[in-house]
Amino acid sequence: MQNTKEQYLKITDKCREIFRSKMADYGPSWRIMRPQTVNDQLFIKIKRIREIEQTGVNLVGESIEGELMAIVNYSVIGLIQLSHGFADGADMTREQALELYNQYIKEALELMLRKNHDYGEAWREMLPSSITDIIFAKILRNKSIQANDGKTLVSEGADGNYFDMINYAIFELIQLTL
Repeated sequence: MQNTKEQYLKITDKCREIFRSKMADYGPSWRIMRPQTVNDQLFIKIKRIREIEQTGVNLVGESIEGELMAIVNYSVIGLIQLSHGFADGADMTREQALELYNQYIKEALELMLRKNHDYGEAWREMLPSSITDIIFAKILRNKSIQANDGKTLVSEGADGNYFDMINYAIFELIQLTL
């Protein structure tokens, strides 16, 4: 499992660098995104990955790996939006946003280590397309939760789905880079 942690940290470093670079370009402009918009951004990314997996055709040229890293980053944005609400403008500094990013990636890592122990790294034997489908299901769950005003009866909330999306996207990235 130590190897998994090292691989995980390498992937999160790449995702963080993309997040940091986009923040340098745009600032925290994503703060205006309402929950449904974050979910729709994730929906667009996973639909594109599935289309490429199913057809083998990639006309845009952006890689599946890039889309998976976007899923990691939009899931962190989703967690930030859940805890801070959305705003009418960029109401936090780049530094504050990056601090929150680091906090949620750390929480995702800690969750992954606990679950990975209990599940015996089962994800390593899964097909990337199965991981894609699990991420897709988590996105659809969050869309349903949003349609229910964020309420659930017996299920984990949107935050649990965002953490799972982060971890499954990283698992698929690890698989694709081996």
